[in-house]
Amino acid sequence: MVPDRLKPVLELTAPLAEAFHGAGHRLYLVGGTVRDAIAGRPGGVESDDFDIDLTTDARPEEIEALAGPLASALWDQGRRFGTIGVVLAGRRVEITTHRADAYEPGSRKPAVAFGDDIAEDLSRRDFTVNAMALEVAELEMIDPFGGLDDLANRRLRTPIAPETSFSDDPLRMMRAARFIAGYALVPDEAVLKAVGEMAPRLEIVSAERLRDELDKLIVLPRPSAGLWFLVQTGLADHFLPELPALSLEQDPVQRHKDVLAHTIAVVEKTSPDKILRLAALLHDIGKPRTRSYGPGGVSFHHHDVVGARMARERMKALRYPQGEIDEVARLVELHLRFHTYKMGWTDSAVRRYAHDAGELLDRLNELTRCDCTTRNERRARELSRRMDDLEQRLVELKEKEELAALRPELDGRQVMELLGLSPGPEVGRAMSFLMEIRLNEGLIGEEAVAARLRQWWEESS
Repeated sequence: MVPDRLKPVLELTAPLAEAFHGAGHRLYLVGGTVRDAIAGRPGGVESDDFDIDLTTDARPEEIEALAGPLASALWDQGRRFGTIGVVLAGRRVEITTHRADAYEPGSRKPAVAFGDDIAEDLSRRDFTVNAMALEVAELEMIDPFGGLDDLANRRLRTPIAPETSFSDDPLRMMRAARFIAGYALVPDEAVLKAVGEMAPRLEIVSAERLRDELDKLIVLPRPSAGLWFLVQTGLADHFLPELPALSLEQDPVQRHKDVLAHTIAVVEKTSPDKILRLAALLHDIGKPRTRSYGPGGVSFHHHDVVGARMARERMKALRYPQGEIDEVARLVELHLRFHTYKMGWTDSAVRRYAHDAGELLDRLNELTRCDCTTRNERRARELSRRMDDLEQRLVELKEKEELAALRPELDGRQVMELLGLSPGPEVGRAMSFLMEIRLNEGLIGEEAVAARLRQWWEESS
């Protein structure tokens, strides 16, 4: 029985199926399109931006000839991989020739071979839950590897021997983490054994592909099972070694919490926003380098500053855009700022906190709240109360001042006119002086600010 959620997709692709069938070819819905419809996953095929994936025994030039007349747009950038893309009734549809991707030893790029058999095509897919197809014209379900049963019973298996599958594309080992977390699947023993033995092969995968797979994992509603899988199988050692390093050895005298378990708990508590989740994942990576013991127990002084630098280095290695690196590193650097204000929130403290966080303020507040994973109920209540106080002070000051655009009361042009300066470093020093007044004292009026500026300039000249 065809799931009701697939019927709109089948209606959309029916003209394609008829054209391909008439030319002696068959057309199949494959991959996530079929899997998510069967799993009843929200979004997916109902979403306007959901790509519909099809496979066929037709070659790329035949796909273009058959689909082109039915489409409002066509693109062929993936032709060498057997993929032709079209737009049908406003929906993106990708049609790919049956194929088998395999990596040559030591290679980062897959070799592509076209095929004629749907079962052979499905055998080269990553997991059985993705190795199902629905023939569009005759509505025949193709499930040669038991994907339906595995999906129902929460099993994660590969269609062929996992050693062969993971050798073909080592990124599949990392992708397993996403399916474990996203579909609550449990990897079978063969998968676990193969990943444990083949984890070093992940090093031939490009940094960009590793980054993209990590991003997909961390924005899942509950990514923790996948993160544990990456650590426990040794995969994280080869692209994010800072994460397993958080499994700090427990000292029998100076006990401290398991930093790795804490980190994964923080990630799970935060909203599924990529920047926030990355900051949660990396916020304590400076602890192993800063751990020390003293009379008061274990400490991690300056792990925020050290961690911010480490976060930059790791994200750069994974080829993240510079803007995302800057945002995550800033959140890591600021994640302890809240705890420096133990005696209450003055206007000056609130202004400085909001100014330093800038557009990251809401994310910083959420990270700070989620960073509290203590089992001590009294301490948890106290931290929550203090965070409530801070957020209330932010609301109050926002009503009086433009915290989101906090700047000195005089601009650079006014400074140059008052002090008789030309553009240069001295103007920057003066602006920094005025910003300190703004942060510490708020709005005091342009006349008062100008007088303070002249006095400072005379005394510092």
